[in-house]
Amino acid sequence: MGSASAHVKLAQGVALSFAEPFRDYFNSLVHPSVRQDPLTAARHRAFIAPRLLGALLALAALPVYLVVRGVPSVLEIAVFAWLIAPILIAFFLSRTGRYEAAHLLSAFALTAIVFAVSYRTGGISSFAAIWLVVVPLEAALSASRRCVLVAAVFALTAAGILLAMQEIGAVPPYNLADHAGLAALGIVSAALYGTALALGAEAFARASLQMRHAEEERYRLLARNMTDVITRHGRNGAVLFVSPAAQSLLGARPDELMESGLFDRVHVADRPAYLSALADAAHGAPQSVEFRLRRSKDGVASGMEFVWVEMRCRPLDDCANQGPVPEVVSVIRDISDRKEQEQALEAARIESERAHAAKTRFLATMSHELRTPLNAIIGFSEMLSNEAEMRIDAARRREYARLINDSGNHLLAVVNGILDMSKMENGDFEITPEPFAPARVVSNCCDILALRAHDAGLELVMRNADNLPDIVADKRAFKQIMLNLLSNAIKFTNRGGSIVIATRVEGERLAVSVEDTGVGISAADLPRIGSPFFQARSTYDRRHDGTGLGLSIVKGLVALHGGELEVKSELGKGTTICIYLPLDCEAVAPRRGNPLMPIELPRRQQDTPDQMPNELRVRKSA
Repeated sequence: MGSASAHVKLAQGVALSFAEPFRDYFNSLVHPSVRQDPLTAARHRAFIAPRLLGALLALAALPVYLVVRGVPSVLEIAVFAWLIAPILIAFFLSRTGRYEAAHLLSAFALTAIVFAVSYRTGGISSFAAIWLVVVPLEAALSASRRCVLVAAVFALTAAGILLAMQEIGAVPPYNLADHAGLAALGIVSAALYGTALALGAEAFARASLQMRHAEEERYRLLARNMTDVITRHGRNGAVLFVSPAAQSLLGARPDELMESGLFDRVHVADRPAYLSALADAAHGAPQSVEFRLRRSKDGVASGMEFVWVEMRCRPLDDCANQGPVPEVVSVIRDISDRKEQEQALEAARIESERAHAAKTRFLATMSHELRTPLNAIIGFSEMLSNEAEMRIDAARRREYARLINDSGNHLLAVVNGILDMSKMENGDFEITPEPFAPARVVSNCCDILALRAHDAGLELVMRNADNLPDIVADKRAFKQIMLNLLSNAIKFTNRGGSIVIATRVEGERLAVSVEDTGVGISAADLPRIGSPFFQARSTYDRRHDGTGLGLSIVKGLVALHGGELEVKSELGKGTTICIYLPLDCEAVAPRRGNPLMPIELPRRQQDTPDQMPNELRVRKSA
């Protein structure tokens, strides 16, 4: 058994190697315009190969026929001469690629030779007349209704002419009994040729079906392995097909997205754009639209998780399946990463605009904050230099000197604030922790600003908890924090208001709050509190003097201690700023790098955008 199988395989190998040159030759005869289409190329090969082989074999048998038959008749010479026609028609198709024209020429040539043989061998009753049936059968292989109809017209016309000629006696006499063998051969050959045509049609249909299945399998393979989702839509956007990639993109099985399943997952705000794109595509205009689709997590639809996708859709090219409303095919691609990049670019643009505005605000603020004290210094110093002409007495000289000193100190404070802020932004600001009593520092700061508060008509109240422990922090920085907070509270509180300073211990942290009954801060300005040079606007849109660095420096110093800052405010009712510092700042990791990060509103799990608390925190980072 094994030996027989080996012999069979060997014979198959020899046959394949023998047929390989012929197959390559016939492939080379296929017109270049159809070589890329496997099905059309197979049709051309099926037309060229049998005509070339059959005609060449028949011509090769001519010498043997002459030896056996002897001198041929005129009819036999015509038949052998006709064998050149299939060769010429095959080369016509090879050079032009005109498949239907080649079939029509072949049908005409076959009809002509059958008509000639039938005329010479008895007319319509000739054994060769049966070949007229083969003419439309051969044309059927073209898969063209036009070719079949024309071939049928050729055959019927030839049959009609033969019948008419036989009726009027124009057919030469022919004794069929004397050529019974030849008649039998003609009938058998016609039957065999018809059978060959039927088998060829069946083989061609089977090959076409196999090619179609292979093509469909390739498309299925692509659809299964593509990350993009392919969908087909019918009337009203109903989904008729979804590729398996939907499982990875949306976490849903393709059958869950059929009909209106995909539409139900489109974000409500994006549904008009989604339907409009499908409707425009159904009318012949390719469309592209971006929208959000709900994604399922672990098989459960989550109403809050949406992914951005881009859908490109166009009419389906399969004209055979088009109904009153053309179908639409679309490709859906996840563009979440691209959207994140666009949002990052937009955020960078906004930040750039904000930086530009900060620069403009810085220049405007500095021009005011520097020019005003400089004018005072220059003016009063000029007056002192012209003391004789101005007749300035000693009291006025002391007053001018005090004003010059105050202006100089103001300039020094502005420059120191700018330098401190610059160091914090660059991460170069260093703190020197030491143990000290926070209550004493708070009390000292209140004493420093008590006169200023009294002149402004404000009540300054200090509430220190009993037995406050010493803390380990930078004493100078803590004092600056308190002075900046108190100065801001005095500046933004109207006459008759009050300011309450409270200190207490919460766990391992010292909490110091400064609460005023001032103008308050609007919700729009609250996220920007603590940004350098920013000043919130009050109820009456009144701007106050100052550089806008006070709270920014407070925020940076608190962060450098590893603490956090909290701002609560309501427009027209006042502001409460609370700082939380660790009792020992050396025991925690202070913020490294730039501590002046943007302030963001804390979002609680249950909060919606309309329920955000009007408060702000700068949290410590490890």
